[in-house]
Amino acid sequence: MTTFEAPPSPLSQTFDVVIIGGGAAGLSAAVVLGRARRSVIVIDGGEPRNAPAAGVHSFLTRDGVSPAELIRLGQDEARSYGAEFLAGQAVDSQRSPAGFTVTLDNGRAVSARRLLVATGLVDELPDVAGLSERWGVDVLHCPYCHGWEVRDQAIGILGTGPLSVHQALLFRQWSSNVTLFLHGAMLDATGAISEKHGPTEAEWEQLAARGIKVVIGPVASLDVQDDTLGGVRLTSGHLIPLQALVVAPTFTARTAFLAGLDLAPVAHPMGVGTHLDSDETGRVLSGGSVVPGVWTAGNATNLMAQVVVSAAAGLGAATAINADLIMADVSAAVDAYRSPFSADAEARNSSTVLGDRRHGVSPTLAPGSGPAVSAEDVPSSDVPIEDVPTGDVPSSDVPSSDVPSRAGHTR
Repeated sequence: MTTFEAPPSPLSQTFDVVIIGGGAAGLSAAVVLGRARRSVIVIDGGEPRNAPAAGVHSFLTRDGVSPAELIRLGQDEARSYGAEFLAGQAVDSQRSPAGFTVTLDNGRAVSARRLLVATGLVDELPDVAGLSERWGVDVLHCPYCHGWEVRDQAIGILGTGPLSVHQALLFRQWSSNVTLFLHGAMLDATGAISEKHGPTEAEWEQLAARGIKVVIGPVASLDVQDDTLGGVRLTSGHLIPLQALVVAPTFTARTAFLAGLDLAPVAHPMGVGTHLDSDETGRVLSGGSVVPGVWTAGNATNLMAQVVVSAAAGLGAATAINADLIMADVSAAVDAYRSPFSADAEARNSSTVLGDRRHGVSPTLAPGSGPAVSAEDVPSSDVPIEDVPTGDVPSSDVPSSDVPSRAGHTR
């Protein structure tokens, strides 16, 4: 297995599949395609979304494994089936005679028949001082990823929109000490509760019934002491003690490199960000129509997918890609089978049967008669081909040295 690095230059090989993104989805697809005896190359920028997290959870037999270790194990498995890896960020993609050409930020270019986008997404966090530094540690967003680790702790919900009430109700399953901070869009320009985005009457009742406290913000910053979250400080200066803070990021699919294919992410139906639209097999859709040759898997299309779900999606997309390649191979084979006298086939047959004679050069006409003579060496006006006796005169009566050979044939 080779990991390609500088100096930059295009790779001469055309792969069956280029996978952009080396996370759970991309690596799972690489393993499946490698086992299907496909040539695969994975382009990976080395910036996994879950890198700040201490461990991956709810992944059967791998619960608690660090994200870095999971990637290492996945790369080893993919390499064992022949997958190759190329370090770098994809910056452009274009259609080409082979299928697709993907260009990296270091100048390298990769060609492949099919393209799988498994680049994941970027979490765009609310603008609160100190928030990004604690992301993945004690600033969280998914109860199924981190709820167990913060069970029974004092948990705050940074309420930035209508879905924040749902988040508060979710995390109430893991702790009885939950506080919803009205922030961002849940407040109007004056700092009062927004009539449009604040809790509805039904939601106020739900929050009260579950014992969830509500604080009118906004939140100015996080209070961190000795590398531990101590609470949040409101713009009023009031400090509310907390051990974990839940936020709702804006999820943005990493797809800028697809502009050359006229592809762009679309708004997610839940209003939580952007994603690549796709069908149930992972084929990318544009305006509702299938984009030939392009698939996607993982968080680039499913913003809510956990690691194990992304891995499963990679498997599904890989089988669909392999099936598509099989049909392309079958179609090409059928075309060749139906056209045995194509130019390519004739050239191969000529080479096999005639050897050097296909170039118009005849071998020695008879033992001791001198070097071979080509038709070009004998002016056609001296001995017209049509005047040479054939069926009416026995060949023994015509000295072979007196009769020039036709180009490419011997007498």
